[in-house]
Amino acid sequence: MSTGKTKPPKRQQVYTLLVQIGRKDGDGLPKQATGAALMVYASGVDEEEAVRETVAVLKQADTAPLDVTGYGTLAEREAEGHDISDEERDLMQRALDENAVIVAQMTPFFDQTVH
Repeated sequence: MSTGKTKPPKRQQVYTLLVQIGRKDGDGLPKQATGAALMVYASGVDEEEAVRETVAVLKQADTAPLDVTGYGTLAEREAEGHDISDEERDLMQRALDENAVIVAQMTPFFDQTVH
């Protein structure tokens, strides 16, 4: 018989992440792009898990994740005064419902140097 208290299971939450990716063969980016920024909604019991899952999914999708910046949960973003659209809320809810990583937006980077 165990006398230790069992911790209640942690609830999944959705985290907003900004992921920078580099170039890799088959990544699907425009030919002239040097990389891209991805706005991602990812579920996890904590931000670290959401980041790990996001990187794993992006690697499976033949992209080269370079850097991940976390912007927190919906509640954390609201507390910071972020303006969050209904569309964004719907995507966050879908990520939670499906225990998924959802890429909401992709912005390719292009080299702006003049030749």
